[in-house]
Amino acid sequence: MRLTYNEIAARLGLSALESDIALTATVTDSREAAPGALFVCIPGSRVDGHDFVPAAVELGASAVLASRALPGAGVPVLVVEDTIKALGSIAAMWRDKTTARVVGVTGTAGKTTLKEVLAQVLSVRGKTAKNALNNNNQIGMPRAMLATDGDEDFWVMEAGISHEGDMEELSSVMRPDIGLILNVGAGHTEGLGSKGVAWHKSRLLTNLAPKGIGLVCADYPELVREARATGAELHFFSATGRAVDYRASYAGPAPAQADGRDDAATGIDAPDDRRGLYHLWLDGSRCDVTAPFRGEYGAENVIAVAAAAHLLGLSNAEIAQGLAQSELPVQRFNQTRVGKWLLIDDTYNANPLSMRRMLDAAAERAAGRLFVSVLGEMLELGPQAAAEHEALGKHLAELKPSAVFWKGGHGENIRAGLTCGGYTGPWFEVYDAAAFAAAWAELTHTAFAENKTGGVALFKGSRGNRLECLFQTLTEPEAVRG
Repeated sequence: MRLTYNEIAARLGLSALESDIALTATVTDSREAAPGALFVCIPGSRVDGHDFVPAAVELGASAVLASRALPGAGVPVLVVEDTIKALGSIAAMWRDKTTARVVGVTGTAGKTTLKEVLAQVLSVRGKTAKNALNNNNQIGMPRAMLATDGDEDFWVMEAGISHEGDMEELSSVMRPDIGLILNVGAGHTEGLGSKGVAWHKSRLLTNLAPKGIGLVCADYPELVREARATGAELHFFSATGRAVDYRASYAGPAPAQADGRDDAATGIDAPDDRRGLYHLWLDGSRCDVTAPFRGEYGAENVIAVAAAAHLLGLSNAEIAQGLAQSELPVQRFNQTRVGKWLLIDDTYNANPLSMRRMLDAAAERAAGRLFVSVLGEMLELGPQAAAEHEALGKHLAELKPSAVFWKGGHGENIRAGLTCGGYTGPWFEVYDAAAFAAAWAELTHTAFAENKTGGVALFKGSRGNRLECLFQTLTEPEAVRG
């Protein structure tokens, strides 16, 4: 960012300085302070940013944004009622000063992956900025906007919500030129109240930029209805064959690369064959692409990326190039081979929609070989939690897993669903990495002892389960973690 103290003060309705100060960054962690930084004091449940002002100033912070007066701070202080809302207001002002075309991304499952891949595709055409990983709330997203240089062609900003009013706040800050809603399903339902996920996600479309448009998945009737109710101009995409301008279908694994081969020892695809082939229809034109997704679920992500890029003026060739060279972010269906096993790390987070999709994709990867699911509790579902976990168990049973590991609460609901679905295989409820490592060793030395063809194991659960620690016991066996 390139703003001055007085510009920010005017935006916030505060007094100007006689001698203005140039500000080039915003930080909320005092350890990141440097000359030219505006240190934003964020009050938290465990620590209060106001207590770290001396440390930020010592490192060179040029000004402070605070919710109370700070006599003797040593630098000018902007005093506001709510520092988080003020941070959003400053980011909105910076957005007004840039010419970047902004894509706002949201959805229940896969929005971070969509944002990361879309940014890589748009980079084929021009300079692109994005918020890092899932820094998508009222602190992370404005900070990401303010971290841009201001000369980008595109911004791709993800908006994540947990409570009522979150999307209204986020969309009013970024005011996207394209508001992209990937999908809707049960997620963060504990904090979103009675209006429904689709209604809350559609608030992204209520604060579009002038001449802004919505880009919405047509495969969710409730989402279509709520999106239309906003009155925004809409374009639709589909991964299920609906008669809309942007469509995609999965055509199977991508053709092997020149140096790729099937590993005869395991029967599992070589590492370079982890991409899918997709047929796209982009407003009347046909385009076949390879993308870093493997399975039916990927069609939704691929067509969302392609449709947004097409609406922003990229050619079919540029879209195909961008998808072919893009990679998935960490802990999103990342694949590691350990001996005969293909281990899939999708541990970043989980909700009912993303769980079902990743289980389906992992089962396809297993292709008749051993398929093990290492899963964790889906959090923040409120009163729906028991029913959603039982439904997940039923879905998992249909995939005929070879074994199931579970960490966290609602194990009884998962087991009830598995039993209802006819699953009678091994069940392990584990509480830490050491217990998982012991149970895995027991399984592989007993029930799987005669296995010669290898298998696939999916690791997935909500963030609080820290299933990456279980994953690491197999990829970094010298460090059994809790």
